[in-house]
Amino acid sequence: MEFSQFITDNLMQFWHLTGIYNASWQNFVMLGVGLFFIWLAITKNFEPMLLVPIGFGMLIGNIPFDTHAGLEIGIYEEGSVLNILYNGVSAGWYPPLIFLGIGAMTDFTALIANPKLMLIGASAQFGIFGAYMVALLLGFEPDQAGAIAIIGGADGPTAIFLSSKLAPNLMGAIAVSAYSYMALVPVIQPPIMRLLTTKKERVIRMKPARPVSQREKIIFPIVGLLLTCFVVPTALPLLGMLFYGNLLRECGVTSRLAKTASNALTDIVTILLGMTVGASTQASQFLTAETIKIFALGFMAFIIASASGVIFVKIFNLFLPKEKKINPLIGNAGVSAVPMSARISNNLGLEYDASNYLLMHAMGPNVAGVIGSAVAAGVLLGFLA
Repeated sequence: MEFSQFITDNLMQFWHLTGIYNASWQNFVMLGVGLFFIWLAITKNFEPMLLVPIGFGMLIGNIPFDTHAGLEIGIYEEGSVLNILYNGVSAGWYPPLIFLGIGAMTDFTALIANPKLMLIGASAQFGIFGAYMVALLLGFEPDQAGAIAIIGGADGPTAIFLSSKLAPNLMGAIAVSAYSYMALVPVIQPPIMRLLTTKKERVIRMKPARPVSQREKIIFPIVGLLLTCFVVPTALPLLGMLFYGNLLRECGVTSRLAKTASNALTDIVTILLGMTVGASTQASQFLTAETIKIFALGFMAFIIASASGVIFVKIFNLFLPKEKKINPLIGNAGVSAVPMSARISNNLGLEYDASNYLLMHAMGPNVAGVIGSAVAAGVLLGFLA
């Protein structure tokens, strides 16, 4: 009898530890979202390098277990393996490393050759500050509003970095929102671009960019660092690593370091960043009314940012001579989704003129958007931290 009771008690204890016993409908909702992200990545090829790690991380983070058992397996349980890996997100370690890789793989030639394209990247940041004002009106605290608004830059690492400083409790929703809209660039941006441009504007041909010397490419990251970070030193962790990576690429004597930063290091950090961001979306933390507001605000910010770039080019063209006019289809590339937005500009341009290649022109505002979103994050951090 005692033996049978012992077996029964052990079976009951095991049952209470299973995910089946501890599951709620919220867990299954988030598991469904994770599977949807993986499906989008595999079948639609929507940013698979981001959505596969995030989607699988959602599956990991939403396997239910007894949080009172002291098992130390959950991402929010101090000392657990997942919690230690998540420190790279919560403490903001991963985003600067991603920026190092972005700098090492980015060619700033288009921006150096035509510096006025920086203005397009700057104009796209209106989405960030517009969303900030709306978030305040919806009742978010100023620091939370700032962290939410940065979604408009379409820059996942910047969104994670800023939310880790200003609103750690909202980081999961902000990060997933930012990466989701980055992945959906091919769906969201083309209708906006068509709506705001005429057929005549879409076939504007831009002059080929002037040749850029190696010396200019080496000087650019040094001058870029000094100009931006002397004005906005709070952006130093991101911009410092971005320009450092670019100098490794362009100086000609550190190609091995540049290759490591742009390939192996970036891949490793992306694997950990995506998985832990996904795992942080535990149903109890994620399925709230605030999350719905964050996704709505992020979508609005992204729409404003994309439209602002296109509208700015149309206005700018009023003051440019005919031979120097800019095709407004590259205005969408002012967001920092590199190089996705630039590809959208090029693809849409080819749709209306099969010989009008806009990719290199669009890369100018695209890389300017990376710098602009980091500067905007630095400004918000300086005011709100």
